[in-house]
Amino acid sequence: MRIVAELPRPDCKITIFSMNMKFLVKFEQGNLEQTYKISEMDVTGGVNGVFQILDEEFIEAVVKRFEGMRNDFSLAWKRYEA
Repeated sequence: MRIVAELPRPDCKITIFSMNMKFLVKFEQGNLEQTYKISEMDVTGGVNGVFQILDEEFIEAVVKRFEGMRNDFSLAWKRYEA
């Protein structure tokens, strides 16, 4: 697996990897991660095609999903501590 691009953002870290004919797009925020796999055969223009998929609307949805993930984990942690 090799890193082919990084997109610095204030709300999350985005890293694009290439592995086994797939692009892996990893979003990180604190201790949470979301990874999306895209076949290299399905994307026109290589990594530049991936950049086109990662539009602002999609990234905002990913960031919002982090909020839900954080809430779910917090609730699970509280049950664990009880």
